[in-house]
Amino acid sequence: MPAAGFVLEKRKQGEALKKAFEINRAEITDMIKDSGLKGRGGAGFPTGLKMYLCGAAADTIKYVVCNADEGEPGTFKDRVILETVPEKVFEGMAITAYVIGAKEGIVYLRGEYEYLKAGLENTLNGMRKNNLLGEKILGADFDFDIRIALGAGAYVCGEETALIESLEGKRGEAKNKPPFPVSSGLFCHPTLVSNVETFCNIPHIVTGGAQWFKNIGSEKSAGTKLVSVSGDVKKPGVYEIPFGMKVKDLLKLVEAENTKAVDIGGASGIVIPESQFDREISFEDIPTGGSVIVFDKTRKMIDVMENFMEFFLDESCGQCTPCREGTKYFVDAVEKIKNGKITDQELKNLRDISNCMKLTSKCGLGQSSTNAFISILDNFKKELLS
Repeated sequence: MPAAGFVLEKRKQGEALKKAFEINRAEITDMIKDSGLKGRGGAGFPTGLKMYLCGAAADTIKYVVCNADEGEPGTFKDRVILETVPEKVFEGMAITAYVIGAKEGIVYLRGEYEYLKAGLENTLNGMRKNNLLGEKILGADFDFDIRIALGAGAYVCGEETALIESLEGKRGEAKNKPPFPVSSGLFCHPTLVSNVETFCNIPHIVTGGAQWFKNIGSEKSAGTKLVSVSGDVKKPGVYEIPFGMKVKDLLKLVEAENTKAVDIGGASGIVIPESQFDREISFEDIPTGGSVIVFDKTRKMIDVMENFMEFFLDESCGQCTPCREGTKYFVDAVEKIKNGKITDQELKNLRDISNCMKLTSKCGLGQSSTNAFISILDNFKKELLS
């Protein structure tokens, strides 16, 4: 397996874009599809398929949007990418725009990351001076530029339709799908929305080829994953790992000791006990947008559960009933568990309500809001109910 560790490396600006201009647009789409690149925000939708669908949409106006609204608790890897190699993200957006036929790109930057905006603008200006953005890029018949829009700190705007609503100047709320943004997105025009890390991978695939990329990672999860590791470890930070790495190997890498539980995926992820540390970080086992939070044996799992459930109650936009009412129900359930007043029937009801929320909530916030609760209940039931 080739060594992981290329996403945060500097590379020659414009090299991938220049090569893209030498390749047929359809061939680039096929290359990205063949590489197996999937969205790095956590959902894992195939990037090449998204390119194909947006490129095939019949409209003269299209948009490329970079989702930099990194709001999942415990995640900070997109921030590091934007601080370290923003030019690769922009180049990935430009290649995507070239493929689908877009002239405008927008970076939707998390409100709390406003301090990054000046540096990002400097990078964009430098790329314009080098004719990597703007009109007739590198002499090709292709115009494209990027602007930065600031979010306002709402977790739900990490969901693509809520993000688009926010960009249109509306309240950030998820919309029913279909239509999907690739056919009707920003101002009803086809819009390709992808994560910071996803765009950062594209220049590498264009220059390295699909097979090079597929040789890294696991069978169904090509490439590497940046994970933000925090909690009870000696070496917290952002690590680039090949997909398929076992949780126990990651814990060794960050020098975690006396570990009791690991949350993978943040508040919307799952919490696993020591008996599951042989599991792998990958789309086929445990997917993650990047958050890994480690808890040692001094931690009480009821506190972890309470923290996550209160987060969702606070962040629910309140638009759809299952999420609005369900998140409150689960916070109340945590209180009952803490006071030793939860019944077996209520625990059963919670599972039914969780399934209902997954099926009927409008967006990923409500659909995933009980993941941590249920996994903690399943894996630490004896501790919770003792």
